Amino acid sequence: MKSPASDLRTNAVRTSTTLSRRRFLQGAATAAAFTIVPRHVLGGAGRIAPSGKITLAAIGTGGQGLQNVQAFLEFPEVQVVAVCDVNREGAGYISWNWDKGKANNVAGREPARRFVEEYYGRSQRSGTYRGCNAYTDYRELLAREDIDAVMVATPDHTHAVIAMAALKRRKHLYCEKPLAYSAYEARQLTQAAREAGVATQLGNQGQATIEARLTCEMIWSGAIGAVREVHVPISPRFWKQALFDGRPPAGTPVPPGLDWDLWLGPAPARPYHPAYCPWSWRNWWDFGTGQLGDLGCHRMSAVFKALKLGHPVSIEASSTHDNGEVYPLGVLARFEFPARGDQPPVTVHWYDGGLKPARPPGIEPHRSIGQNLFIGDKGVMLDYRLVPEAKMKEFGRPREMLPRSPGHYREFVDACRGGPPAGANLVDHAGLLSEVCVLGNVALRAGKKIAWDGPNFKVTNDSAANRLLHREYRAGWSL
Repeated sequence: MKSPASDLRTNAVRTSTTLSRRRFLQGAATAAAFTIVPRHVLGGAGRIAPSGKITLAAIGTGGQGLQNVQAFLEFPEVQVVAVCDVNREGAGYISWNWDKGKANNVAGREPARRFVEEYYGRSQRSGTYRGCNAYTDYRELLAREDIDAVMVATPDHTHAVIAMAALKRRKHLYCEKPLAYSAYEARQLTQAAREAGVATQLGNQGQATIEARLTCEMIWSGAIGAVREVHVPISPRFWKQALFDGRPPAGTPVPPGLDWDLWLGPAPARPYHPAYCPWSWRNWWDFGTGQLGDLGCHRMSAVFKALKLGHPVSIEASSTHDNGEVYPLGVLARFEFPARGDQPPVTVHWYDGGLKPARPPGIEPHRSIGQNLFIGDKGVMLDYRLVPEAKMKEFGRPREMLPRSPGHYREFVDACRGGPPAGANLVDHAGLLSEVCVLGNVALRAGKKIAWDGPNFKVTNDSAANRLLHREYRAGWSL
């Protein structure tokens, strides 16, 4: 894809002060705490001057994207200056505000722009604010040199091309899970993040919780001994199953305000249909990564950290009916990991679509086994709690070994300002986590157990399966 710098007009502010501000943000290790939303023009007592703030742009402003925008608006160290979405405005987006339920909402670039400007307008004497630009094409937005960080919350199949473009411009990156559609994309993005040296964070918010830390501390304290098996069950999908056993019929007109070609991005071309967007794209192999890609990055994050997992040596998977177009209703996957230091080999079992493992002995009959189930030489643990509950009461609380998180979004903001790397940064955690999750899809589509050479990035027992590690992009698109 050719660079947009030569043929896209932007509102970029290309000044030396912008560059110096970015250098300041990248190198600042200490910063005072502020509690008042900054004024637009001048900093003052108790406020952060514009030269000391992170300018952030949001790419993908559907249900989750708008939730992320709302979270970042609450940081006085951050100024949201631009939003981008291929859809101008439309209904049918699912809200991730669980307090209000998963209701359909209006979203898109114009609702996001209005939301940002109304938020900042409340801190203005005039009651209005005009300082958030709306874009259709992310390439035009990324050409702006005055943007320090980007948040990416587009469908899975476009994460990698957008995230890579941001990293190449050395912009801090917050990307929703999964990091990428393919294992190759995840590996390339991890390397690009390492080379760029910017702050990164995956949108697996649960990694910042106290429960995730307690899981690590329970295992590291030897509460259940050496862990040999982990079972990760997921409830039925939270999106509606496709109504078609195959592709829907062509002929539905593209809604006004939606750039369908940009929505497709690097994916193979096909006619628009409302079965694809704005919400149900996760059903389709061409666009989504299923529950394994989508929720694996949530549920397996603590497993990776607690057991200090690296590359698996083999993966196998099976599923309910798979017609090659629609992601199956249920998937079982098995990841085998080698010994690590003093930890023995471990097998991680994945169950989605409501499938569940067998109940191990000793668990109370009424107790749900919908959480991560760790089976060790000395006992069993559901998430961070020993079972049965009597054992948990006897053991008590483990010794605190990990610092507590200030919050998932705060981790990213602090990292942008020179603080420690975020807990789900691409280099240390999220890149490999995302890669392994989508490798489950490779094994599923290969139809056999694959032997994996992680350091050399190849399947060693099936040359054809290596072609599933990535897919050919549509003409005009590249990573």
